Order: sequence, then C-alpha cells, then structure tokens
Amino acid sequence: MGLFDRFAPLMAAREKIAAFGSDPFGVRMERVLSPTEAIVNGRPTLLAGTNNYLGLTYDPDCIAAGTAAMEELGTGTTGSSVANGSYAGHKGLEAALATFFGRKHAMVFSTGYQANLGIISTLAGPKDYLLIDADCHASIYDACRMGSATVIRFRHNDTADLDRRLRKLADEPGNKFIVTEGIYSMLGDQAPLAAFVEVKKRHGAYLIVDEAHSMGVLGRNGRGLAEAVDVEDDVDFVVGTFSKSLGAVGGYCVSNHPDFEVLRVVCRPYMFTASLPPSIIASVTKALEVMQARPELRTRLWALSSAFYDALDRRGFQLGPQKGPVVAIHMPDVPTALRMWHTLLESGVYVNLALPPATPNNTPLLRCSICAAHTIEQLENMIEVLTEIAYTTGLFEAPAVAAAG
Repeated sequence: MGLFDRFAPLMAAREKIAAFGSDPFGVRMERVLSPTEAIVNGRPTLLAGTNNYLGLTYDPDCIAAGTAAMEELGTGTTGSSVANGSYAGHKGLEAALATFFGRKHAMVFSTGYQANLGIISTLAGPKDYLLIDADCHASIYDACRMGSATVIRFRHNDTADLDRRLRKLADEPGNKFIVTEGIYSMLGDQAPLAAFVEVKKRHGAYLIVDEAHSMGVLGRNGRGLAEAVDVEDDVDFVVGTFSKSLGAVGGYCVSNHPDFEVLRVVCRPYMFTASLPPSIIASVTKALEVMQARPELRTRLWALSSAFYDALDRRGFQLGPQKGPVVAIHMPDVPTALRMWHTLLESGVYVNLALPPATPNNTPLLRCSICAAHTIEQLENMIEVLTEIAYTTGLFEAPAVAAAG
C-alpha cells in the first residue's frame, strides 16, 4: 500500500475541482494592496473572503507598533512561553485582554487553533464529557480527538437536544463541558447562547465559547456574543483568535476560574510551541486599543453587512439564516458552486468556496465576509457581478423577454 493511497479519493476530487479553472485551495495573493484589494492571477481583485472584519491589517498605528517591536526586540522569541518566550509585551497583552474582557486571567497562544486545541483537550479529563455543537470548527473537533474525555455532539443550535443529552448524563460522574461558538464561520449564524446558559445552570455544566468570529463584531464593546446577550458572567472560558478582527495571528483564552494559572504548566499546545514574535504581540496590543477607541468601525461593519445581505436577498440568493459579516450563499450543487466561484474570480472578486463534507448539511457555499474598510461602491459592484454570474451559470433563470406586439 502506498504512503498516500488513503488520500486517493480526496486527491481525485481536488483534480476535478481544479479542472474548472483556478484551484480554490491554492489561490495565491500575488500582492495585497489594502484590506479589500489584491492582485490575483495578474488582475486587480476585490477581497470579500478574508475575515478582516475591522480592516486593521493596514492600520498605520498597528503597523508602526509592530515595526518598532521588531526593530527593538528582533524577529522572534525562539522559545515557548514557559521557557524564554514570555517578554514584557506578552504579559502586557495578557493583562490587556483580561481587562478588556473583565476577567481575572488570560493566556495568549500562538494561533487560535492552538487555543482551542489546548484549552479544550486540557480541561476535559478521561472521566469528563464534552458536549459540542455539531457545526463547531475543526479546531474544536481536533481538540476532542487530542483529549481523553467522552465526546457527544448535539444538533446545531438545538437547545432541547443539548438539554436531553445532559439529562442522560445526570447520574454520570465527571465534569460536563458545553462547547459552542459566538458566530459560526460557515453560515454566519449565532448560537442561542442565553438559552444554552439556562441549560448549563440546570445541569451544573461548564460553558466554553469560541468568540473567534464575534470578538470585535458583537457586543457594545466588541467582546462578542456573550456580551451582546448579557451572559458574560455565566461563560466559564472564552477562547478566540487575533486573526479576524485584530488583523494578525494568535489566540487567547480568558477566564475567572481561580485555578486558571495551572493551565500554563499542563496545557501542551501552550507549553511546547514557540511564543508569538514581539512584532505580532505589539500589533495585536495596538489593534485591541484601536478597536476600543473606534467603535464606529463595528457600526460601519454592521451597516455594510446588513445592506449587502438585504440586497442579495432581494435578488433571490438563498442565504444563511442571520445577518452579519459572514454572508453565506447556498449553492444547489458542487458543479454550480465551482462555476460560480471560478467565474467570480475571473471577474475580479474573491470569496471563499466551501464544499462538503466541511459544510453544514453538506451544502456547497460561497462564503463572503464583509470588512469595515469596504466601500459601498465595492459591495454594489460585487452584487451586480454576483447577479450577472448567477444568470450566466444557470443558478437563476433568465428573465422572460416579452414578445413584440
């Protein structure tokens, strides 16, 4: 048996996908010009699939902070956080995150993926139970595989199903952890978090919320869904990333648990990987300040997202269930999704192509993400391009032409 034979079906499927034109899993940004524009395949391209919700990747203050830190402290720490990788900036960012979320403790990870991997796999032990929403991110599923707890999936955003499954565990020893997300990355819908909190309280469970796509987006101060629905005190652990609203890379966990600090010496994805470079720490720290100082970015993001969603809805596109910066366009089948995506890219518009089995209900999606730096004109042009391509690819039926009288 060949080393990669077990991946043969996947490789064959990718070859078929690439045959439509550009490979959606190998798009190269030849030159990024701004939060909303790049050169792709030699042509100017509108970026509408980057998760750069507040547009802070090109914020001059963030760039200046990162540049100064690199010049002063070098390009990297070359060590883990528990060895030589904790600088004053790392501790400063953790303090800033704790203050921002109103929590006593914070840990910074090298990626958001590692934050989920580390926190979830470490908290839940061999006699414990993890109850995860079926649509949770791959990093959450991988954390479950890495850990030793019993994993139980409940139906997406289904409070009754979660309650039923916890009732069955009422007489079982061990801790129960509910894991959900603020905004789900594929469809852009939000968890019914207030209802989940009631279930959590009823069964004495712990609640972990991944606010990766909702930090900076939801809540009066941008702390995420828990703030937006006023249940922050009932969320035991908040996990998130710096690669969305804060425009960089890295992850975090914040909590009020009194024994939180023990995680630093028992969480393997934290202990055994190099800490973030000083330049990233500095840019993220500044981005956190900018996000708090400029709430108008969040206001603009929601105004643009709502207008974009409504316009597509009026045109007849089938969309995700909730408005927000993630706008998912449902496709009837994979070939149509591939034709739409490829033609969009050829027309100078980049969005994410999401295909089964990585999508809810195995539905192909064109996943758009809106940025506060988008202009109204850019989004209006994108709507027109999407509509035209929907007709040319057969997603929409061409309007009937009245017969001459």
